[in-house]
Amino acid sequence: MSLQTEFEFNLPQGYVDDEGNLHKEGAMRLATAADEILPLKDPRVQTNPAYLSIILLSRVVTRLGSLSVVNPRVIESLFVSDMAYLQDLYHRINENGADTVNAVCPKCEHVFEVEVGGQGG
Repeated sequence: MSLQTEFEFNLPQGYVDDEGNLHKEGAMRLATAADEILPLKDPRVQTNPAYLSIILLSRVVTRLGSLSVVNPRVIESLFVSDMAYLQDLYHRINENGADTVNAVCPKCEHVFEVEVGGQGG
């Protein structure tokens, strides 16, 4: 079994670029130690610690629609629901190593994992 290092997603709302194009499908890779450490040196993070998530997501989102680059400006321009979705995805894949959530069968109460895999919202 090989390690999955990149995970597909579909944003709930989508990023609208300057030309009005909607970008919803993308991919996020597993974070490295450098992804979490290097942004701490960024002056934007030092003056506003909440900006850390912007920098971090801009480092690990490898693809978003047809954009050639996903940079902090793109992440800043996301709708709040998309930002929350990406933050949740980041935590799921980096803590679990998979894009899964725990679920409980309402009839037998069996606990199992469900792969979220690319679904937005």
